[in-house]
Amino acid sequence: MYRWLSLAVLMVVVFVAPAPAGGISGQYVEARTCDVWTGPCFANAEMGLDGKHAVMAWKVDNGAVDNVRLDGLAVVLVVSASDTLGLEQTGPSKSVLIVDSRADAAQRAALIGLAKRQAGELIGKVVAIQSAKVDFEASTCAEGGCARLEAGKARIETRCLNSHHDKVCGNESEFYPPLSKGVTARAAVAVEHSFAGKAFNETWKDSQRRGAYVGSFEIR
Repeated sequence: MYRWLSLAVLMVVVFVAPAPAGGISGQYVEARTCDVWTGPCFANAEMGLDGKHAVMAWKVDNGAVDNVRLDGLAVVLVVSASDTLGLEQTGPSKSVLIVDSRADAAQRAALIGLAKRQAGELIGKVVAIQSAKVDFEASTCAEGGCARLEAGKARIETRCLNSHHDKVCGNESEFYPPLSKGVTARAAVAVEHSFAGKAFNETWKDSQRRGAYVGSFEIR
């Protein structure tokens, strides 16, 4: 009898257990204030001097976080670090989150959670959470390196790398990997990369730097 009771309890546990998350996927872009597609000699010259700032964005094509559907919505993370991103940091970074203004309260919380999960420790101290219209299109060309982002005071526009015209030393590679987890992306040229907000008491505007990644992200 006890055996049958044990089996019955097990069956109840199995049938009431929550279904696993179906996953989430979408588009990704980032731009930094240093070259990521570069040779070691050029990277060494920038270390500790440049590359301390970045703009990252995730746009959900399909999926949910904590059972909150996020299809078509986006979140942007603007980062100011103490050292070149991709290297060991001597101090905590600061960040600004820009959340898609179309999101309701539950979606807003889920998008913030998504950015924090994908950025990990890089997110550092969040000094501001803003709401803004986010225009984000990625992989708009056949080669996959073209993207455009406009979100509040943050801007990114990229183009594909040209293996001939964009080479400097002839020994270029993707020296720094993407900053986000779960990303499949390719290096690109940041035609424009800027942040004009006041949250950090500093702004930046970069152009024609081989410091971007364009691609996709997926969480299962």
